[in-house]
Amino acid sequence: MKRLIVLLGVAGVSLSALLVRWSTAPSLILALYRMVFAAALMTPAALRGGSLSGLTRRELLLSLLSGAFLGLHFACYFEALNRTSIASAVVLVDTEVLFVALASALILKKKLSPRAWLAVLTAFGGGALVALADRSGGTGALTGDLIALAGAACVSVYTMLGAVCRERLSTTAYTYLVYLSASGTLLGIALVTGTPLLGYGPVNLLTGLGLAVFCTLLGHSVFSWGLKYLPPAFISTVKLLEPVFSALYGLFLFAERPGGLVILGGALILLGIGLYSQHT
Repeated sequence: MKRLIVLLGVAGVSLSALLVRWSTAPSLILALYRMVFAAALMTPAALRGGSLSGLTRRELLLSLLSGAFLGLHFACYFEALNRTSIASAVVLVDTEVLFVALASALILKKKLSPRAWLAVLTAFGGGALVALADRSGGTGALTGDLIALAGAACVSVYTMLGAVCRERLSTTAYTYLVYLSASGTLLGIALVTGTPLLGYGPVNLLTGLGLAVFCTLLGHSVFSWGLKYLPPAFISTVKLLEPVFSALYGLFLFAERPGGLVILGGALILLGIGLYSQHT
C-alpha cells in the first residue's frame, strides 16, 4: 500500500510539466509561487499540535538546507521546460537516482556492486543520447538539457537530506520547513536578479496554486512521507515513471513527439534504473 501511495504521488508530480507550459510568468517566479502557496496551505497543520516542537538544531538546519536544494531544483526544472522539450527535461531531471547512487558511493562510502555501476553508466549514457538528440534543436535546447541535469543534482541532495531528516521528524514538520526554505531561497534569487515578483496576471497565480496542490502537497509531500518507510533509492527510482505521463501530456496537448534518440535515451535510463533497483 505504501508503494502504491508513492506511485499516486508520481501521478500528481507529473502534472507540473503541463501546468508550467500554460504559464506566462518567468520560471523563477512560477517556482516561487508554487512554494509560497504550498507553505501557506501547510501553515495551519504545521502550527497545530506542536509538530515543530522538540526540533534539534541539526534537524532544523538539515531541513532548511534540504529546502534550499529543492528550491534550486524547481528553478532549474522550470527553466529547462522553457528551453527544451517536456520529454527531454523530465527524463534528464529524473536521472536523480544516479546522482543518489554516486553520492552514496563517494560521500557515504557505500560500496556499489558491478551491477550498480553498470546501471549508473547505462542511465548516464541514456541522458547523453537525449542531449545529443536536442543538439539539432539549437543551443537553447542543449542548454535546457544541461539545466535539467543541474536540477537532477539538486533534487538528489534534497532526497538524501530528506532520508536523514525523516528518521525522526514528522512529515508535516519536515515538509513545512522544506517549503519555507525553498520559498526563501527562490525569493532571494528573485531579489538578487531583479526579477519582479508581481504583475503576471491571475493565470500565473492559479498555475502556482495548482502546482502547490497537485504537484507539491499531493506529490513531493508524499515522497517525503515515503522516505520514512521506504528506501531513498525506491523513491528516486519510482519518480522515473514521471516522463511517461509527462511525455503523453506533451504529445496530446502540445503535439510534442519525442524523437527516436530521446525515446532510446529514455529507455536506457529506465534500464539503468531497473538494474539499480535490483541492486538495492
